[in-house]
Amino acid sequence: MAIAFQRRGQREEAAEVLAKILAVAPDYPDALHCQGMLAHELGQAEDAVALMRRSLEAEPDRADWHSNLGVVLKDLGRVEEAIAAYERAISLAPHHANAHSNLGVLLRAQGRLTEAEAAYRTAVRIDPDHVPSYHNLGVLLSQVGRTKEAVWCYCKVTTLRPQHEEARQLLALAYTTLGELDKAIELLKKWVEDDPENPVAQHMLTSVSGTNTPARASDAFVEKVFDSFAESFDEKLARLSYRAPQLVAAVLEDSGLPAAKGLDVLDAGCGTGLCGPLVAPYARSLDGVDLSSKMLEKAQGRGYDRLIKGELVAFLTATTAGYDLIVSADTLVYFGALEGALGAASGALRPGGTLIFSLEEEIEPVRTDSFRLMPHGRYTHRQEYVERTLRAVGLEPTIVHAELRMESGAPVPGMVVRATKRLDEVSHG
Repeated sequence: MAIAFQRRGQREEAAEVLAKILAVAPDYPDALHCQGMLAHELGQAEDAVALMRRSLEAEPDRADWHSNLGVVLKDLGRVEEAIAAYERAISLAPHHANAHSNLGVLLRAQGRLTEAEAAYRTAVRIDPDHVPSYHNLGVLLSQVGRTKEAVWCYCKVTTLRPQHEEARQLLALAYTTLGELDKAIELLKKWVEDDPENPVAQHMLTSVSGTNTPARASDAFVEKVFDSFAESFDEKLARLSYRAPQLVAAVLEDSGLPAAKGLDVLDAGCGTGLCGPLVAPYARSLDGVDLSSKMLEKAQGRGYDRLIKGELVAFLTATTAGYDLIVSADTLVYFGALEGALGAASGALRPGGTLIFSLEEEIEPVRTDSFRLMPHGRYTHRQEYVERTLRAVGLEPTIVHAELRMESGAPVPGMVVRATKRLDEVSHG
């Protein structure tokens, strides 16, 4: 009964039944394990581990239970313990496809790509319809530049689960990487036809086709993408050697601003709060604003005094000269035209205030003199365009060139911009 309640999402009812069972039989292993899984769903991961370990002390040969324990340990960042749990599950049940697949995820996170690939391939040999393994294998193959093999994996995913959004998106990008634009556009048109209200499908079709380029990504696109990534966002970025927050922090350190907790600071597009601990030493007050409510949930506990759900330009426009420092890591890449966002940021800064942000750099000399929407859905910007836009809104720029992340095995060139508001400048925005 408790399991049935849990599967239907009736957690309170499940907890009540389990409590009654354990009141009568405190060491009943099935109930302990179920209670552990329920604790994990409720965000009580440490309690979940303790309960699951108690259940396994009573019945150490339950492969599924070891695999479930691995999931919780992984979420806690206890990677070596999680790997041991999956390996124990596999030793007990060599044909446990989920354990092989989950082991592959952790091996890939450790950079053990050959072993990760072997784990994924073992999972799909055991279960030829194992969608997560095909998907994860495709991502790994894309990462190491084996794009044609990745296409096969994504095709397999979309065959088994035609509405798998991320696989559709990654398949379109893989076709684009291979220069097969017709296939990518055909795929995305079919996606828009199947789901005409889907902002991701619409944005990706525009990005890949190069037609009707908007001045910025829609709020609906940004919110949907980052809500869907919230649970695994930090982990995904770690695999991409994502450096934007650290680069922003390095430019801040070089700015000469005192790390004396004396500044009113805004993290614009804060996401899961990766910048929070890096800028906290400078902050008397630290605000974060983001469109994604699920990202903001993850940012809790990372040093923010206020977390606000809202659209960035609207929030900045409503703020009159309130901040000494605004930082923004990997957010303005979803804006093509920067005039509105930078003007609003200037208006939200006090005279002499500092804005630090990252952008992906447009390095193709003949494509544009301002910005370009790329197939991956983000914008690249020309340095000269960034400089003249900043000066037009009363900000004096200094630009550092850097590699922001890895994508498809290649570094992404970027800019980290520090801009200071002139003391005699009126507010913009």
